Amino acid sequence: MRALQTQHIDSRIGVALINMTIINTPLKQLVRTSFQSLSRSIVLAFPLLLLGCPSSTNKPSEANSATPVTNVAKSDFDGDRAFEHVRKQVEFGPRPAGSAELEKTRGYIIDQLKSYGLKVTSDEFHATTPLGDRRMVNVIAELPGEASDVVIIGSHYDTKYFKEFKFVGANDAGASTGALLEVARVMAAKGKPKLTYWFVFFDGEEAFCKDWDDCHNPNPADPKNPLPDNLYGSRHFVAQLVEKNDLKRVRAMILFDMMGYKNLRLGRDELSTTWLQDIVWQTAKQIGYGQQFIDGREGVGDDDHAPFLRAGIPSLDIIQLSTYEPWHTKDDTLDKVSAKSLKAVGDTVIVSLPKIEDWVLSRAK
Repeated sequence: MRALQTQHIDSRIGVALINMTIINTPLKQLVRTSFQSLSRSIVLAFPLLLLGCPSSTNKPSEANSATPVTNVAKSDFDGDRAFEHVRKQVEFGPRPAGSAELEKTRGYIIDQLKSYGLKVTSDEFHATTPLGDRRMVNVIAELPGEASDVVIIGSHYDTKYFKEFKFVGANDAGASTGALLEVARVMAAKGKPKLTYWFVFFDGEEAFCKDWDDCHNPNPADPKNPLPDNLYGSRHFVAQLVEKNDLKRVRAMILFDMMGYKNLRLGRDELSTTWLQDIVWQTAKQIGYGQQFIDGREGVGDDDHAPFLRAGIPSLDIIQLSTYEPWHTKDDTLDKVSAKSLKAVGDTVIVSLPKIEDWVLSRAK
């Protein structure tokens, strides 16, 4: 599911030439993977010291305090409602890209989003895979804001293809899909935000071959550089941003993936953008979720945020991979997912969004 090396962005034939410079840009040149520790012992009598502490230029001052604030309001995110979305997906069964079960899941997602009053778009495309041509569909729901600049919150909604056993993917990717639906509901009910939000459900994140790098696909635009067997939907989405000249509109991307485990411990993905990660992790501590959002590292490699990072978009992956033992096994079942874990992530992200908006707007292009 994940690779510990960088991949290339897929280019559909119509946008291959436009994308080539993005495809060949290493992730290490676009994101910082080292994190500087910040002082967490500044007393309240000296708040100006916090503002004056040396830090990287991409770290927001509002994210510097990790002191828990017990009276900070959380959000209207309903963990039980999100859990029911997970249950519904699991009831559909295995949901690999191109399957009838994923078609049913997609219909359910679209119906839910429309019921929130959101404008929903289905972006259908065909991908060459090791199993042949597959029809795939990204689903996008838009919440217009006061500004046209966009924050994307995304999740893949397909499950890994296995012939050997029935894989229902309760946590991967039922949990992230359920949480994203609930975030969309809460955000839509809050009224117009400062920035525009796209809630994006990516198809085809998972590889069709057993492991992430086992197979590759032919690349008509550049036969010497075959295309990867993964991230079909997110690579297509970024290619579309380039083709439509919308890349500069997207100011931040937050990815949910495998974040519903009942023993939730979310480390800091080493590829994610530092300032974005700092805001979310510090917010988690401030509203009482410091045990779920920990300061340890999470080595992910590629995920659906990677094409956005390569395109220069600040991106964050919220994922528990290294300590989730049922990953890609028949045991990734509904009993591994917790409504409390879903709420911890949902609350944290929703409370973080105004801070992210302020950060983006303070550095408006």
